[in-house]
Amino acid sequence: MGIQRAGNRFRALYLACGAAAVLVATSLGTAAKAQVAVDLQLIMAVDASGSVSTDRFELQRKGYVAAFRDKQVLDAIRGGANQSVAVAMFQWTGPALQAEIVPWTLVKDEASAESVASLMATTPRRIFGGGTSLSGAIDYSMRWFAQSPFKSERRVIDISGDGSNNRGRSVTRARDEAVGAGVVINGLPILAVEPDLDAYYKANVIGGPGAFMVVAKDFETFADAILKKMVLEIAARHPVRIGKR
Repeated sequence: MGIQRAGNRFRALYLACGAAAVLVATSLGTAAKAQVAVDLQLIMAVDASGSVSTDRFELQRKGYVAAFRDKQVLDAIRGGANQSVAVAMFQWTGPALQAEIVPWTLVKDEASAESVASLMATTPRRIFGGGTSLSGAIDYSMRWFAQSPFKSERRVIDISGDGSNNRGRSVTRARDEAVGAGVVINGLPILAVEPDLDAYYKANVIGGPGAFMVVAKDFETFADAILKKMVLEIAARHPVRIGKR
């Protein structure tokens, strides 16, 4: 009789533990699926290939920092339904050479924009050379979107660079797969090394509904180009419509 009572207690304890485990798992699953709604998820992919000297890289960095400190960008963010965007940034070169600079971060006011600007300003260049793999940058961005804690109707890859794809898989294939998954790719070609890079970006890199590019003729004009591009991107105003590829 004592053995039977002990068995009953064990079964009751087992069932209670099982129910608790299910409850915890359900709660964790719900928490994992909970995402913060924003107007835009924006990934900024910054060229750190061998053609980008230290001075040229610093001009890129200063351009991004100045943009996040510019009132025009904050005004564009405040103009959205959620009055917030999620941003992330990485440096890229070869197919498997990417370095995170800014993790997924919510930007909604001066303080959060300054936090992003300060992180960009103080994080050193992490990769040097390794080829120019625009396809690798796109593929890395797509993996990063899958890990985002945010949700939005618009997901955009903002890719800047001074060269055409010379490493890794086909950039047009990477672009088409990203566009097929609902992501827009906008470009900022820098014409310092390849004068016809804007035509290459138009034909092979940018894509998706409303995709556009802003061209910088050299690294000295990068800051003006990236400010214009970010304002247009965040406000969803596109001066050069390419259409879905």
